[in-house]
Amino acid sequence: MAKLERRLHLVTVGGTFDVFHKGHSLLLEEAFKVAESVLIGLTTEEFAMSLKKPHKIDCYEKRLKDLIRFLAERGLEKRATIVPLDDPYGPTIGSDEVEDDEIEGIMVSEETEPAAEEINRLRVKEGKKPLLIFVLKMILAEDGKPISSTRIRRQEVDRFGRLIG
Repeated sequence: MAKLERRLHLVTVGGTFDVFHKGHSLLLEEAFKVAESVLIGLTTEEFAMSLKKPHKIDCYEKRLKDLIRFLAERGLEKRATIVPLDDPYGPTIGSDEVEDDEIEGIMVSEETEPAAEEINRLRVKEGKKPLLIFVLKMILAEDGKPISSTRIRRQEVDRFGRLIG
């Protein structure tokens, strides 16, 4: 990840944040390192279902509660704004929650980097400034494979990437 000369004002990050795990923690912690404020898009139940995950997903309220708890435990709640995410672009392409030209960057995982590149293509097409893209490498479990909510729900690994069984 590139070293910044100054902290940005506002970056955004989005996700389902189902079965909150070490990868989620590190993604959010990195976002707060590069920006004063972080706009967190939390997928709605409808959008999460459209992603066709191979497992059930906790309801929006539970995922929101887990996210708020994570922020509060680290004293970050005043620097965060959480908004419902009901499409792949969220507040980066037109939003009632924030002026999309206030957003300076987007924090993504390797897995979601193509979505950030698509957001930038759309922003440029609309005459808007592209976002700085910060890519966090996937966080690996003990077996060298990425930690994911799917793997946790299948009881292959725990939330910290330790192998189960």
